[in-house]
Amino acid sequence: MEQKLKRSAFTIPGTEQWTLKSRRGAEYRIMVFKPESAPPAEGYPVIYMLDANSAFGAMAETVRMLGQGPHKVGPAVVVGIGYETDRPLETDRRFYDYTVQAGADELPPRPNGSAWPETGGADRFLDFIEEELKPLIERELPVDRSRQTLFGHSLGGFFVLYTFFTRREAFQTYAAGSPSIWWKNRYLVSHADRLAASAAETPPERAPQTGLFIGVGSLEKPHMIEDARDLYERLSAAGVPGLRLEYRCLEEENHLSVIYPLLGRAVRFALESGKPSKATR
Repeated sequence: MEQKLKRSAFTIPGTEQWTLKSRRGAEYRIMVFKPESAPPAEGYPVIYMLDANSAFGAMAETVRMLGQGPHKVGPAVVVGIGYETDRPLETDRRFYDYTVQAGADELPPRPNGSAWPETGGADRFLDFIEEELKPLIERELPVDRSRQTLFGHSLGGFFVLYTFFTRREAFQTYAAGSPSIWWKNRYLVSHADRLAASAAETPPERAPQTGLFIGVGSLEKPHMIEDARDLYERLSAAGVPGLRLEYRCLEEENHLSVIYPLLGRAVRFALESGKPSKATR
């Protein structure tokens, strides 16, 4: 007897997506996960993630699963910021949105020999998140503005660190996976050094309480690992008031495969507060 199949599209419970046009006319695909459980009195923590086309489903399922069992964390809302494409990465758009402007003499040759896409939209993109996306999310869902996380990988990791250094109070937790610290001749290192130099001048009671997680894969290019570890060590040695730090080098993971194990680490770091700074490898 022939089996009859009832077919339907697969969806992750609690998710939906919107198309949102910014004031500057740029369209974004916004993907939202809302937990089944009722929000805490102060609202849900919220995780904003970049490159949502590539891993929003994995992030949503990670938050769902880590909300189960005796060691559960959460619940939390996930807000993925993606683009109107079905490809996992929208290369040209992310090169603009996630970077500061860099000239040809400040960047290495691309592996395929092509010209670099337009760069330099990081501040505009951050304005979009702060002035347009966050208010929209807060109208739609009960969220806790004192527990906001920003997650990004690769160029997205650069953007996470750039936001941390330039507008630290925008989020309370930052998770930078395989960050492109090489961008613009290691432009971010000067920001780290300025923060380290000012650490002694900041009274602990006035310092923002912030968490910074930096993760990388052990099979990535050596400079990616070295840059991530170096940035962690600079900030760790400086003893920046109010800063909770963690660094992880994940064994047997490359630049792309590391994304998925990083999600679990980042979610736990964001939703488990008060743990000491640490480094692994």
